Amino acid sequence: MPQTIPSALAWWARMRPDQPALVVGEDRLTFRELHAWSERIAARLIADGIEPGDRVGICATNSPTYCALLMGIIRAGGICNPINFRYTTREIADLVETTEPRFVFALPDYEEKVRAAGMDVRQIADITALREGEAAVVAHDPLPDDPIVIIATSGSTAKPKGVVFTNRSMTAYAAAWAAEEPAASPGSRIISLAPLNTSAGFVQFMHYSTLGCTCHMLNSFVPEEALRILVDERINLFGAVPVFFEAIAQCPGFADADLSAIRMATVGGARVSRALQETYAAKGIVLRQIYGQTEIGGNATIMPEHLAMVAPEKCGWGGIFMDVKVVRPDGSRCNPGETGEILMRSPGMMQGYWRNPEETAKAIRDGWLCSGDIGVMDEHGLLTFVDRLKDLIISGGLNISAAEVERVVSEFPGIVEVLAIAAPDPKFTETPMIVYHGPVEVDVVALIAHCETQLSNYKVPRYVAYSADPLPRVATGKLSKPAVRARYAEAHKTLPRVR
Repeated sequence: MPQTIPSALAWWARMRPDQPALVVGEDRLTFRELHAWSERIAARLIADGIEPGDRVGICATNSPTYCALLMGIIRAGGICNPINFRYTTREIADLVETTEPRFVFALPDYEEKVRAAGMDVRQIADITALREGEAAVVAHDPLPDDPIVIIATSGSTAKPKGVVFTNRSMTAYAAAWAAEEPAASPGSRIISLAPLNTSAGFVQFMHYSTLGCTCHMLNSFVPEEALRILVDERINLFGAVPVFFEAIAQCPGFADADLSAIRMATVGGARVSRALQETYAAKGIVLRQIYGQTEIGGNATIMPEHLAMVAPEKCGWGGIFMDVKVVRPDGSRCNPGETGEILMRSPGMMQGYWRNPEETAKAIRDGWLCSGDIGVMDEHGLLTFVDRLKDLIISGGLNISAAEVERVVSEFPGIVEVLAIAAPDPKFTETPMIVYHGPVEVDVVALIAHCETQLSNYKVPRYVAYSADPLPRVATGKLSKPAVRARYAEAHKTLPRVR
């Protein structure tokens, strides 16, 4: 099993058998225990008929069982298919339409909607029961280029695309991180606040497990609990979106909290403010801006610590095995200070989109991942993220496809045309706003109720604006989102918040 996730786990089970690999609440799981548990799960899955390349879905919140199941699926040669537990039945059906999981393990609270999406449901409790038992023998030998996961990502399409990673891409990403960031050394303690069904949650768990770190997870983000873990567990590495850092800083115990063990703190998903930077600098912590996306494997570039306080808005110049450039529409490199599209390449980038060669060809050209984001590099090669070309709303660190929101809203009677845009939000940074046109105003309460049955809670619009006139269009006849953004830039200040 060269350069695979299972081989890395087996290595740490031998080298650091009694070190915790995972901590969730009071539950601590050592590398030896996680390895043995995953082997038993793999043996059970194979006995149940799982073959290499079969997809296995999981709809659950973070837990040791979830983590062990992920490792077991990969060990058996299956492909993990994490399903957002917030998804409605419709969203689950959209996701599994192309991934076609053999079956889905789900917590009791989510079984009904998973079954309603047409899936064969298995109980998570069956996996928990395998935590103890005789050592298992697994005949399957995973290969480096075997796909191990399909992660749903939102972008400019109305339905989610599935980003595919392999053993090799995941371990290459971890190796690059270890080479350039000594803080991520064996035995380091990290905290992960993201659900395992997201790219951030899944990648962090695989990444840090591969490096022999101890991963502390939360079932849900509670600022006071996160602060307690940072202090009591002497956390060394902490990465999150700005709103999480802000919420922790507002906790009553933050001023007296000993955070001296933190050796690395990274911020992504939105720009870190000078005020937030200074708040943590007073605790001896430098917040380092990152830039990346799911398709590149995670973080593409991290601002060097010695430069982060001077230029907190900049994101660094790439990694040891990560090339980053900014180009013009014709593909030529931009000059320093000139904006263009951010392109990246690395051995940790995605294999492609699951069963979607057309979108894969759009995203990967000549070996470079086209981000769909606008950036600018300075004379030293330091990148600054400027704006998104992709039609994406990022709310509390969660990606929302504007096209998906528009698709659902357009199904409501009386909606002739609609656009979804991002509105500023003090808690989530951004939140969805819809602007619609129709013969008359619709019943907003009924519209929101319709959205709540079709979309996850965080995707449901919080502001609704009615336009008696048709929405503006560009010369080709397409709706003009830039014009709508400009026209409704301040609308959130006067519109009632509908939820």
